[in-house]
Amino acid sequence: MAHTPTPAAKSVLVTGATGGLGNAVASRLAAEGWTVHAAVRTTPDAQRLAALPGDVRPVLLDVTDEESVRQAAQEVGGRLDGLVNSAGLIVQGFWEQVPDDSLRRQFEVNVIGLMSVTRAFLPALRAAHGRVVNIGALSSLVALPFFGPIAASKAALASMTDSLRIELHHQGVKVALVEPGAMETEIFDRAARSAQADGLAGGPEVERTYARALESAAASVAATKLRPVDQAVKAVHHALTARRPGTRYLVGPDARMVRVARRLPTGVRDRALLGALKLGPASFAVDPAR
Repeated sequence: MAHTPTPAAKSVLVTGATGGLGNAVASRLAAEGWTVHAAVRTTPDAQRLAALPGDVRPVLLDVTDEESVRQAAQEVGGRLDGLVNSAGLIVQGFWEQVPDDSLRRQFEVNVIGLMSVTRAFLPALRAAHGRVVNIGALSSLVALPFFGPIAASKAALASMTDSLRIELHHQGVKVALVEPGAMETEIFDRAARSAQADGLAGGPEVERTYARALESAAASVAATKLRPVDQAVKAVHHALTARRPGTRYLVGPDARMVRVARRLPTGVRDRALLGALKLGPASFAVDPAR
């Protein structure tokens, strides 16, 4: 009786595998028998992920370091069924106060680094007729005040994903974009800590101009209801495994509000977005006591 070879496990690289969404995606795929190359930046993170159930193989990778990306591609090897670009960060603040270095870091991680990783792994994805799943954000469609930098980077990512999908259409590599709303991850806490560490641009006069607005925005963000990552994980899984995957997944209850907001006249939408963060005229009135 002829022996039927056991099909090789599918393989995937997940960047940002220590984060809430990346970690949840890596865990689910490993539980289903995938070989998961989990990209991390530090050895302690690698040791922690190696303890996850299933075939999880930590890979040291800094998306902003070309040599690190090249070495990771060599380590993973010549075939890859999926790439989930989940690594990202949030730079928040009013544009006049966002330091140049912070803005550069926003795009270096969310856009340039993501493309660097994708470029390095495309030969392996082509060899397996694999799939690329980029993690965007609903802010690419409707940009809130105070979240301009992250919205700009995710809008750039959305455009990049669209053009990449078309370029790879005849090469057997499918490309999808998953855009969740606010999720229960550590990324917002990290954004607040980074903003404090980076400081503000503009000097004392600009600081006084935005002092009340910053307080209002911070209070609104703190009150935001965060959703579990489950729906986003489900969308990523569908994009990786479905016979006919979608090209763009808008995820979570926030998606309905975004669709409505995009249909509003510009002035109405602007007022609604200012109201969402409680940024009325008084928010930008300079307090003479400061």
